[in-house]
Amino acid sequence: MTRLPPTSVWPVVHGERRALFEDLQVLEPQQWQTPSLCPGWDVHDVLAHLIDSARTTRLGFVRRMVAAGFDFDRDNAVGVAREKRGDPSRTLAEFGAVLPLTSTPPAALATRLVESFVHGEDIRRPLGIDREYPAGEVAKALAYQVNTTVKMGGGKEMAAGWRLVAADADFVHGSGPEVTGRAIALLLAVSGRAVDPRELDGPGAGDFVRRLQA
Repeated sequence: MTRLPPTSVWPVVHGERRALFEDLQVLEPQQWQTPSLCPGWDVHDVLAHLIDSARTTRLGFVRRMVAAGFDFDRDNAVGVAREKRGDPSRTLAEFGAVLPLTSTPPAALATRLVESFVHGEDIRRPLGIDREYPAGEVAKALAYQVNTTVKMGGGKEMAAGWRLVAADADFVHGSGPEVTGRAIALLLAVSGRAVDPRELDGPGAGDFVRRLQA
């Protein structure tokens, strides 16, 4: 896919961070322990991960991976433990401090869009918080995911064999039975997140959801 310029990515990322920061201001203490869409993490963990990611530089990422034995999961766990505070309100305050940062690991800038949208929903959906994401920008994140292997954090294998069509953006990918849905639902699906079957339509939707569930 076409490389995205920083000027088209960071304003969106910063906007998504600000929106999430505002949404989380009203959480009750017990809500922070709500399981997220990310297996093994509650919403507090996901927020800590977003802080850790926002503070990660290219050189810092390399150093961290060496320290973690090139184990992504181990590195993520260390990062969450480092940024998660005993009081969730303090973690949220730390998130507020990283809102304008433009640090990034050594990966395509599109991953910053993927992270913002997917982790935003990892937190919001279990809490019942709705957000209307910018569909065109979500489609850019989706285009990256369907062309990137699972080993590299993408969803190419999950998208293979289907014709994915965004109902709210200019996005069509692949061939096979058609699956139609909002760009955010398709992005979550190819990113390994559970989606409500009612969010997807088309002759391939049923089998697509069943394969994801398997």
